[in-house]
Amino acid sequence: MTTKKKKRVACIAGTRPEVIKLAPVYQRLQESAYLEPVFVCTGQHRQMLTQALESFGLPADIDLGVMTPGQGLPELTANVVLQVSRFLSANRPDAVLVQGDTTSVLGAGLAAFYAGIPVGHVEAGLRTYDMQAPWPEEMNRRLLAPLCRWSFAPTVRSRENLIREKIDPSTIHVTGNTAIDALLWMRAQIKKRSSDLKQRLSEIGIRGNILEKITVAKTANIILVTGHRRESFGSGFENICRALLKIAKTIPSAVIVYPVHLNPKVQEPVRRILGGAESIALIGPVGYEDFVRLMDISFLILTDSGGVQEEAPSLGKPVLVMRNVTERPEGVEVGTCRLVGTDPEVIFREVNTLIHDRVEYTRRSQIANPYGDGEAARRVISVLEQSLPS
Repeated sequence: MTTKKKKRVACIAGTRPEVIKLAPVYQRLQESAYLEPVFVCTGQHRQMLTQALESFGLPADIDLGVMTPGQGLPELTANVVLQVSRFLSANRPDAVLVQGDTTSVLGAGLAAFYAGIPVGHVEAGLRTYDMQAPWPEEMNRRLLAPLCRWSFAPTVRSRENLIREKIDPSTIHVTGNTAIDALLWMRAQIKKRSSDLKQRLSEIGIRGNILEKITVAKTANIILVTGHRRESFGSGFENICRALLKIAKTIPSAVIVYPVHLNPKVQEPVRRILGGAESIALIGPVGYEDFVRLMDISFLILTDSGGVQEEAPSLGKPVLVMRNVTERPEGVEVGTCRLVGTDPEVIFREVNTLIHDRVEYTRRSQIANPYGDGEAARRVISVLEQSLPS
């Protein structure tokens, strides 16, 4: 009997969040009797992308290395299209999967469309309908949608967005968000390991009195902070830092742990305003395993990240979103997330409420996650297996 050849699916990622959210899909593809994966990295976020790959033990089968010094968005976009096109021409996969809304996603989608290779978009249909927020991500995902053969929408709301834009309903599949798959998998891996928390926190840069308050006295209300959005560059980040400084100075139990993004426009205000402040640990970017560990031990999370808005509810952590709009309104509507923008007084007030009003904290920490159940990748693969039979 002749064994039929498996269909090849190229998973293309350029940034840390894309790797994290495509990792469960790649793992499921490896288990498929009909499909086989190839992992292609554009290299848009070099260091943080490598960290994410290592966290899941994923191979970078192909590394396109699209970044060059001083490169702007036009050059990056053109380079992604060109390099992915060359890969597709040489390898001719049967399908391309992209995730999210970065320049790598739009560029890879365009390249696959030009090559006549069907595109699947994981996390399709997220919208703010404000082209300036998030920028340029809102534009990226809206331009990509009409090019896709499969739109894997994380929620019913996302599906409805696509239908309003005249995307064929038969091509839209509500799967849940693969971020939850990744989070639950990683949390299970952490629990299997007998690592010493104090030692690990010290290794990632949390030391001294802050480390003692977290691991020995256990008196800290840990506030985990992430921030990187372009629309907050300048005064936005300065305001965020002022809020964090006020929290650290006026709430004795608060300990702030901030893995600072590598972008100089984030590093400069953060180091200038918060450097040396007591009760604030400024550390470098951490791998996904360590970030899940930090989320798990935190009291609440301050972020402008989309992925964290999705993940934290599964861990029972209230999220304060430092943005004025979000493409993930489901968390805001059910109450696990709250938009606070970058106004220092609003941020401080909301943090202060959660720390001192335990009834409100408990209510918000017990809300079910609206973004998924950990089975999104399985649903994605089921659709592909039916659409790309051997």
